[in-house]
Amino acid sequence: MHATTGRSRLTILLCFIVALIEGLDLQSAGIAAAGIRAAFNLDPKMMGWMFSASIIGLLPGAFLGGCIADRIGRKKVLVAAVVLFGVFSLWTAYAGSLTGLLAARFLTGLGLGAALPNLIALCAEAVEERQRSTAISIMYCGVPLGGAVAALVGMLAGEAWQWVFIVGGVAPLVIAPLMLLMLPESAAFHHQRDQGGAVRPSTVEALCGDGRTRITLSLWVSYFFTLTVMYMLLNWLPSLLLELGFSKPQAGMVQMVFNVGGALGSLMGGVLLDRFRRTPVVLSIYTGLLLALAGIGFSGSVASMAAAGFAAGVFVMAAQLVLYALAPAYYPTRVRATGVGAAVAVGRLGSVSGPLAAGQILAAGAGTAGVLMAAAPGLLVAALVVVALGSRAGRPLASA
Repeated sequence: MHATTGRSRLTILLCFIVALIEGLDLQSAGIAAAGIRAAFNLDPKMMGWMFSASIIGLLPGAFLGGCIADRIGRKKVLVAAVVLFGVFSLWTAYAGSLTGLLAARFLTGLGLGAALPNLIALCAEAVEERQRSTAISIMYCGVPLGGAVAALVGMLAGEAWQWVFIVGGVAPLVIAPLMLLMLPESAAFHHQRDQGGAVRPSTVEALCGDGRTRITLSLWVSYFFTLTVMYMLLNWLPSLLLELGFSKPQAGMVQMVFNVGGALGSLMGGVLLDRFRRTPVVLSIYTGLLLALAGIGFSGSVASMAAAGFAAGVFVMAAQLVLYALAPAYYPTRVRATGVGAAVAVGRLGSVSGPLAAGQILAAGAGTAGVLMAAAPGLLVAALVVVALGSRAGRPLASA
């Protein structure tokens, strides 16, 4: 691999900026939920579908974005994805019907989904192996920071819920031309392409060849359950807080500290993974997440809820970062974006399930406690699967 150079730092910086914008767009629906619900007269079940529309788009976006990038390059797919989610975030702000709103959210999700596996692949391939998890964590901390920006925009905009989507649409359209000019393509991808003559493996071979079946399935299970909880919190946390009796400004403040905690958790997860054994790191992170969810369920004051929200942000983002940092090491260069994209896509199934399940649980009258209790078993499964997975943390990326 490569020592950290100016080229590597530029790659990580530009990917961080894209992740920041992606984080804003990912959380925009949750921030604008109250305004959207009033504007379109939606009940909790329909709100669940509104949240899930973009997440449903994330699934094919992640899978196709990874597969196509292994053929034409990470940079080209990433720039196209950024333009796509920028255009349809703007469309969301001006949707005139529920059908138009759902279509805009789906297509926004398609672009967001295609971006992430390429952000991960570019950062993983930009640095040497001992810095891999840290590089990915620096990039990915942009996602919760973008969520904090979304919360701030929502607070400043007041009842004008459209503004969070306008900001989330204009920003990617501004950064896309800069990426075309400045973002380096992955040197590992160039090396693989220049070798020439290699037969491209099928998707099944990419995911399961050379004894990768168990690894791929383990990654999928852990991604699924972890992203179920993450997206449940991203989309429903403000609404859950309102149900508990907190005011809209208080809910916005908790959402903001949740995202600040998420930025810290993203950095923490990668740094810890690069420096310590996987098992204690993973068990500590998932235990902390379970305790934070319990704290949200039992907090009665703004201060305690803010502390619980901050802790939930730290641990849920750290858990996700651990998964994102581990996956690239298991796949060779020629199929790396495909492998990471497939894992992210399966995780998106969980991210669809989380908001939908939360809506159904709330509609059934189980309340906030019921939503949070439903998350616990899946987190236990995810933690155990990651611990059981054979370690490649800290090993060089395969180049074949």
